[in-house]
This record gives sequence, C-alpha cells and structure tokens, in this order.
Amino acid sequence: MLLENYRHLVGRVDALCRRIEAAYGQHLACRKGCDSCCRHLSLFRVEGVALARALAGQDPGLVTRIRERARKATPDGPCPLLEDGACLLYAARPMICRTHGLPLIFSEGEGRRVDFCPQNFQGLASLPASSVVDLDLLNATLATIDELFVAEAFQGTPPGGERLSIAEALLLQGD
Repeated sequence: MLLENYRHLVGRVDALCRRIEAAYGQHLACRKGCDSCCRHLSLFRVEGVALARALAGQDPGLVTRIRERARKATPDGPCPLLEDGACLLYAARPMICRTHGLPLIFSEGEGRRVDFCPQNFQGLASLPASSVVDLDLLNATLATIDELFVAEAFQGTPPGGERLSIAEALLLQGD
C-alpha cells in the first residue's frame, strides 16, 4: 500500500515511454549495451525503497553480488546495477532511468527547452508535444508522492536527506 502511488506513476510513465518508443523506435539508439548514461544517480526516497524491495525479491546470490557492488560504488562511477551493458533490475529501475534519452521538456532560466540523448532522434526536425516528457511535471508529481510516502512510512521524519544514491538504496533492507 505504501508504494501504490509510486507504482501508479511508474505505470503511467511507462505507457508514455512505450508510445514514444513505438512511434520513434527507429530513431532511438538506447538499448542493451548503450550504457553511457547509466551513472550512479540520486533518487527520491520512495524510489529507493521500491528499488530495495525489488532487490530483496531476487535470488540471494544476486542480492549479495549487487550489494557488494553498492558498497564499492563511487559517486562518479557507473551504476552498481550495470552488468554487461544491462540493468540487473531493469523492471524496477528508477524514474530517471525510465525516461533517460527520451525527449524531455523542462524549465531553464526564463524559458523551457527540450533535450534528449544526442544519439537519439537524429534527422528529425521536430517532435509533437505528445512525444515529449514534461520533466517539471514529472518531478513535481514524484516529489509529492515522495512526501506522502515519507509521511506514511516515517511519520514525516525519514532518516537521511531528501534523496539517496542508488547504492544507498540497494543497501536498504527491502522488507
């Protein structure tokens, strides 16, 4: 029940990403083996707990291997979930990983701009608004879900800061 709002958002974002991928698949370089963006990123607490729970449900040998990588992870290094160019917990990947490389629109200065992986959408002059992820709206929604999660899970006072690294999330007990 604690993660219901987060899972609902993941479902909606995944549906949008699938629509973009279906429409522009031939213009997307992102796939297994394309891992230059798979860095050690930070997450909202709700994402961290969801990731920890997903890890806890894996084979004990895999859990041990991933946690050992998490202990050794460096802030500027690759994601501890990255192995042979693929994510070991792909189905449970955080929001930033789900949208990375796709066209994102966000506020910058007094305006808004669209950005995406430079390897993607080559040769296209424009994209319709329906194929662009509104990052400001997504982050605001995710922040609200995180606040609700913290209020319920930690009675409003979580341990640590507002965000945690992927490695920190992988070292949480997921039960």
